[in-house]
Amino acid sequence: MMKQRTDSLTRCEWCVNDPLYRDYHDHEWGVPLHDNQKLFEFLCLEGAQAGLSWLTILRKRERYVQVFDGFNPDAIARYDAGKIAELMNDAGIVRNELKVRAFVNNAQSTLSMRESGMTLDEFFWDFVGGQPIQNAWRTQDQVPARTGLSDRLSRALGKLGFAFVGPTICYAFMQATGMVNDHLVNCFRYPQLREQAGQLTKQATD
Repeated sequence: MMKQRTDSLTRCEWCVNDPLYRDYHDHEWGVPLHDNQKLFEFLCLEGAQAGLSWLTILRKRERYVQVFDGFNPDAIARYDAGKIAELMNDAGIVRNELKVRAFVNNAQSTLSMRESGMTLDEFFWDFVGGQPIQNAWRTQDQVPARTGLSDRLSRALGKLGFAFVGPTICYAFMQATGMVNDHLVNCFRYPQLREQAGQLTKQATD
């Protein structure tokens, strides 16, 4: 359950006006994520966001989890035309057929990747050498919408058959899953995640 917050913590500018956004910002955004099924979920939801706001997707997220089998790629890869038609009648999700079909396509691509011996966790984190990139933005307008790295990630996903994985979507995915720490430096989460990354690095070298 989302906790209502009445504290005076300094947060990134984009989340301060909505309690759902604040909760997501405080507990999920930018936390290094290595769970393969959750990575698949974020990849799909970031694609669903295209042309919309992330807050719109957050408000529909619970329903997405319900109707897309908890984002289990094994299940989604088997969706047929009947299932897609059923989803297109569900007002609880974004009823864009291209986006719905992209979920199925991406599930199938995920399974193909797994059959080749590569997991989503290994694939994504290899792009940053296994450690989050620590940026140091002071204002929101300094934060990029895409980078050279997200361009390369987008091309690599495209070659593997994934859809709705443009460079901007990929960068949003990288931010959400902690591949980059894009909290502003004055945000209370920035030093916490930077310290967490440092501890992981130390453990890896001990």
